[in-house]
Amino acid sequence: MDDNLIVCSECGSVNRVPKARRIADAKCGSCGARIFSGHPRDVGGATFDRHVTRNTLPVLVDVWAPWCGPCRTMAPAYAAAALELEPRVVLTKLNSDDEPAISTRLGIRGIPTMILFHGGKEVARTSGAMSTGQIVRWVRDHLPSVAA
Repeated sequence: MDDNLIVCSECGSVNRVPKARRIADAKCGSCGARIFSGHPRDVGGATFDRHVTRNTLPVLVDVWAPWCGPCRTMAPAYAAAALELEPRVVLTKLNSDDEPAISTRLGIRGIPTMILFHGGKEVARTSGAMSTGQIVRWVRDHLPSVAA
């Protein structure tokens, strides 16, 4: 395939971006938002499934909740990891309180939990707060193609 398919986190549209084009500068063809903004985007409902199944790039999901102390502690590290991993990985956040059905379907037993998807399948999962370096290293260990 000569193109990447990337789901817009703003409107949920699937965008076709030629591999020859600089992917970091891509904008959504429907809403005009930048595809990669340098920070994780919140997803939920149908958008979550679209991200996991339609993106040709790996997708890292942080399952969290606003009341969770470790989740709040890890949030800045996860945001900083986006700066290092984008545009090779799509970083998203799923609020488990807002999306209990998805959390149940994913088998979430503790938060924060990060799940790495590629090609519509779960590649790896880890629970517990991590630093930026630990997050980046964990992703690169499971996806050697993402290594800098």
